[in-house]
Amino acid sequence: MSTTQSERLRELLEPLVTSQGLDLEEIAVDSVGRKRVLRVVVDSDTGADLDAIADVSRALSAKLDETNAMGEDTYDLEVGTPGAERLLTEHRHFVRATGRLVRFQLAEDGELVARILRVDGEGVDVEVPGVKGRKATARRLTFPEVARARVQVEFSRKDSTDSKNTEKDMKEEEEA
Repeated sequence: MSTTQSERLRELLEPLVTSQGLDLEEIAVDSVGRKRVLRVVVDSDTGADLDAIADVSRALSAKLDETNAMGEDTYDLEVGTPGAERLLTEHRHFVRATGRLVRFQLAEDGELVARILRVDGEGVDVEVPGVKGRKATARRLTFPEVARARVQVEFSRKDSTDSKNTEKDMKEEEEA
């Protein structure tokens, strides 16, 4: 897809996505066999649920049909979210990943896996998990130090609310 087509599609679709309370993260046109697929990735600070994705998908489909922006050839429209292991490229992505474990590829110091605690205009405060019984350590990363960052999937993470409820349940059992 040419940059011109990508820019044209973004200009056409972004106001619609924004009017639905979402951010347009990515647009890609791919050829799959004889078909073309227009993939649109959306997100928001609170996430995008299935109803929001369905609503924006209908609005985008209507706009694309009305303007004939994809031409006469058939295509499939796929609207989705960035996924669990999203790449963090914008400031808002780092903000949305607060509390999540992230793999940072640093510009000079190799790789670091840490949990984002706080994000500001200059960079991120992270907590580096302790290894072999050591305590976690705090570290500051400025945005220029970060070459790449990707959210990591955690299967065994306990939320702070879960641990509080577990402690409360244990106390109630002891009292009974």
